[in-house]
Amino acid sequence: MLRLASFASLDIRDTRFNGCELYEADFSESDLRGAVFADCDLLRAIFMHTNLEKADFRTARNYSFSPDLNRIRNARFCLPELTGLLEGYGIRIE
Repeated sequence: MLRLASFASLDIRDTRFNGCELYEADFSESDLRGAVFADCDLLRAIFMHTNLEKADFRTARNYSFSPDLNRIRNARFCLPELTGLLEGYGIRIE
């Protein structure tokens, strides 16, 4: 459990988070290139101006962040959790 943890402004490239509860963790302005969030719960985690290039969210859940405010080139996602990237756009997915 890493609830309310702050990783703000850290260079933590290629870090592997395995089976973590990262509730409300702050990753603002962090470098998470190549990070893996394997079976992690990211409920209310904060990603703001974060470098998520090549990060792996395929088995993560409950994440929600803006692709416009983060670098996500070549990041990996799976449905249905991918919809967390669209919440801020006010669209309906059915």
